[in-house]
Amino acid sequence: MSRIAIISKPQKEELRQLLPELVLWLKAHGHEALLDPVSANYVTDEPVHPRPELSALNPDLVIVLGGDGTLLAAARVFARSGVPILSVNLGALGFLTEVPLSDLYTHLEAWGRGACCIESRTMLHGELWRDGKVHSAHEALNDVVVAKGAIARMGHFAVEVDDQLAASFRADGVIVATPTGSTAYSLAAGGPVMVPRVDVLEVTPICAHQLTLRSMVLQGSSRILVRIEGIPDQTFLTVDGQEVVDLRIGDELRCRKSDYCVKLIRLGENGFFDILRSKLKWGEK
Repeated sequence: MSRIAIISKPQKEELRQLLPELVLWLKAHGHEALLDPVSANYVTDEPVHPRPELSALNPDLVIVLGGDGTLLAAARVFARSGVPILSVNLGALGFLTEVPLSDLYTHLEAWGRGACCIESRTMLHGELWRDGKVHSAHEALNDVVVAKGAIARMGHFAVEVDDQLAASFRADGVIVATPTGSTAYSLAAGGPVMVPRVDVLEVTPICAHQLTLRSMVLQGSSRILVRIEGIPDQTFLTVDGQEVVDLRIGDELRCRKSDYCVKLIRLGENGFFDILRSKLKWGEK
């Protein structure tokens, strides 16, 4: 019997009917459902498993029911285990969670037959160094961001690439992104769009006070250091827009390509440019 973890987005009305039906379908096809607390709210007489503990239960597949934010959270839970993720769009944009709800069971049947494609997405490893030692370490699918809070004052940052100074500048912040994250915050800050399979990392300043400063595209093997040289109060490190750490002057963010990747279930080759056109209206007049 295979084990299938289910992670759901809170407060989605569709789940009230979907989850009981999905659990029954899984049982009828010889699968055990492992429910996170949100999913368990909609199903009676099923055990509940906290999200951080789901990976230790060694599921064979993860079903994400929600939007891109739910997938980002699930990716960080399961990245180290390499469990494939079937992401079903119940959100608004659904750039990453591209499988429509109507295709859920088609994808599950294909996965059961071994007829699905596995698409690997690069992750980013970020370490916050403080007083000469690692303060916290993070894995991100989209990006790690150094940015100020509500105060309308810029910070002062220095960026090094492979131990060479690349730039020192004043700005609202700095984004270090994967190719997957190039269509998220980095895109809104003026960064380029990256095809997910390219082996690169991207550094994008946020509202830099310097007309010549633009986003940098770096080799995937690059080691990136962002030094916080001057900041107002309320400046933070955020991971995929979900994990938050307060920053201090002198902190260093050290980033590199992660040792882990996220594996996404697809029925066929990912139509990346189809998604750009349909979700972000790419190239429309």
